[in-house]
Amino acid sequence: MALNSFYVFAGISFSIWTIVIGHATFCVVVVYNNVLARLRRTSPSLYEASMDLGADGWQTFRYVTWPVVSTALISGALLAFALSFDEVIVTTFTAGAQTTLPIFILDNLRQGQQLPIINVVALVVIVLTTIPVAIAQRLTRETGILRTE
Repeated sequence: MALNSFYVFAGISFSIWTIVIGHATFCVVVVYNNVLARLRRTSPSLYEASMDLGADGWQTFRYVTWPVVSTALISGALLAFALSFDEVIVTTFTAGAQTTLPIFILDNLRQGQQLPIINVVALVVIVLTTIPVAIAQRLTRETGILRTE
């Protein structure tokens, strides 16, 4: 509601970009908390060893920090996508006249007239959601870090 009030006060017309900004404001926190938790679990001795071996800041980030954080970014992005897709309230307040897929599903579930169509849409969404999860699982495998080979 606060974001809706801001858009109205600032004279910003509702569009797909207001929906994106609305979802990004709460999804960024999910990714940030995921990455921060991973960084807190990482031993500082890894960074110290990298510096002791002569790596500069960029090399330390590229060869030590990025592999550690990459899986947290992937999992945070997948979690943010799932939460964003389910967040009908934010979409309702920031969409205006736009009809997004979650709003379409919710409206048709309430009316109950097009349940077979909603079932097909839900199946397609489930199938399309498993693809990034399978890709993320394939990239990380047993090691827990993003494979670079």
